[in-house]
Amino acid sequence: MSGPADTIFYAAAAMTVGAAILVAILPNILYAAVALLFSFAGVAGLYVLLSADFLAATQILVYVGGIIVLLLFAVFLSNRISEGKVTNPTHFRLPAAAICLVLFGVLSYTAVSTPFAVKKGVYLPTTADIGELLMTRYLLPFEVASVLLLAALIGAALLSRPDRAAPEAGDMEEGKR
Repeated sequence: MSGPADTIFYAAAAMTVGAAILVAILPNILYAAVALLFSFAGVAGLYVLLSADFLAATQILVYVGGIIVLLLFAVFLSNRISEGKVTNPTHFRLPAAAICLVLFGVLSYTAVSTPFAVKKGVYLPTTADIGELLMTRYLLPFEVASVLLLAALIGAALLSRPDRAAPEAGDMEEGKR
């Protein structure tokens, strides 16, 4: 890579890592979910730079579109959201920071000291073949999985609702007033 590709790579990598750090340190869980959205989008941008077009599209559709929406549904449908401010626990911040710094040092040393071989790649699109298989040979399993996930989401929404008072015995009988 050279020129603008390097700049785009470093910008996407910085956005991904910065948003991931915000997910870990933000006290409000809703803000952390938005930061997770930006982290997932940065990973999709890195996939685009690697010419992994199917992985980039899957990252956007599944993680950015699906997982974030599911996470926000879970937060908003939770019983605890109405009781007060929902936050990430702030326990063990100092040991976690120390572990992260040690891991960052090890990974930085490994990245700098490893001689990576760079080859000139040839771009071959893969989404056409995968899309054709998903819409022909694997259409039924694809649709079954989507209906199953929809049923699981509806079930999770029903289970997360606050319990309502049980109906009185007289409410169900007809003709009594």
